[in-house]
Amino acid sequence: MAEADPPARTISLGTGVAAIDAAAWDALHDGGNPFVSHAFLSLLEESGSVGPGTGWQAAPLLVEDAAGSLAAAAPAYLKSHSQGEYVFDHAWADAWARAGGDYYPKLQIAAPFTPVPGPRLLARDAGDASLLVRAAETVVRQNGLSSAHASFVAPEQMPLFEKAGWLVRRDIQFHFANAGYASFDEFLATLTSAKRKQLRKERLRAVEGLRIEELSGDAIRPEHWDAMWLFYQDTGARKWGQPYLTRAAFDLIGKRMAQQVILLIAYEDDRPVAGALHFLGADTLYGRYWGCLADIPYLHFELCYYRAIDIAIARGLRRVEAGAQGGHKLARGYGPVATWSAHFIADPGFRRAVADFLEQERRAEAAEMDWLEGHTPFKRKD
Repeated sequence: MAEADPPARTISLGTGVAAIDAAAWDALHDGGNPFVSHAFLSLLEESGSVGPGTGWQAAPLLVEDAAGSLAAAAPAYLKSHSQGEYVFDHAWADAWARAGGDYYPKLQIAAPFTPVPGPRLLARDAGDASLLVRAAETVVRQNGLSSAHASFVAPEQMPLFEKAGWLVRRDIQFHFANAGYASFDEFLATLTSAKRKQLRKERLRAVEGLRIEELSGDAIRPEHWDAMWLFYQDTGARKWGQPYLTRAAFDLIGKRMAQQVILLIAYEDDRPVAGALHFLGADTLYGRYWGCLADIPYLHFELCYYRAIDIAIARGLRRVEAGAQGGHKLARGYGPVATWSAHFIADPGFRRAVADFLEQERRAEAAEMDWLEGHTPFKRKD
């Protein structure tokens, strides 16, 4: 019996997520990860956080069926730099420039400014998801780009990139895993005695003389966003030189995603001095933005790590993802977890050089993972 012909599909490059019907986009994923939602990606465009002057030109990959309905999509951007990705390829860009090539623009499949693992190929079935991988390669070849990259890819989607021959890169984050704890104290009981004492001391010191508010939904008012913007600017200026999100992005988060947000604000008397913005997923709390206008010991740990654990336990969430990097999270009950990215390099010689680099990096990263797994703060099991 002859195999049926594959269904007719039309592949195109869009001009932005905001121009796509929200229901059609969100029908392609399960809604568990807020950073691939139409609400989040479109507010980045509408707020000017991505777009002209930012180095992020929205160019979503789109697959439509014969009826013109959206069958698959990938949040993609033409990038003129490597900022805001958290998977660092600056050395690759420098090497290609020294060889006389133009590394930028490149095609980046990602949730901008968001080092959160999640689906990058939004599709009804695996066949359409594979078309998105081929579409990315075609965009690179037809436009003379150096490369395409998919960052923080959900592990279950990595085989689609590997099958297509993309290079694989592994990195490490630190996540809290909720083992069904009934309380923070029950979680503490799994740590060594020294670590339990350390965490209790840090929590007490962090909130001395402070009042902490936990806000969500309609309880978040404009003055709270004003305060969070100041905190975010302070952190952004110190870490990146210039914050990625605009002020308008925070207003749009409040209008469109307030029910998926938990905002923690610390007050000294009636003056807001620090804050942390978390997003709620289906089974995960995502720590995203933090800032502090005063030097308060351990407050960062309290608002970003310990309160996040409290929230996850209270809501029955499976884990907390508190952002990229940060080995200091290990001592606070956040264990090492692998994250994944995939890379398509058009030039064969450049691809071989990058593959050699990744092989060396992989060996070093594997040794680091072994070390981290042997130095967690948890009690040894007999």
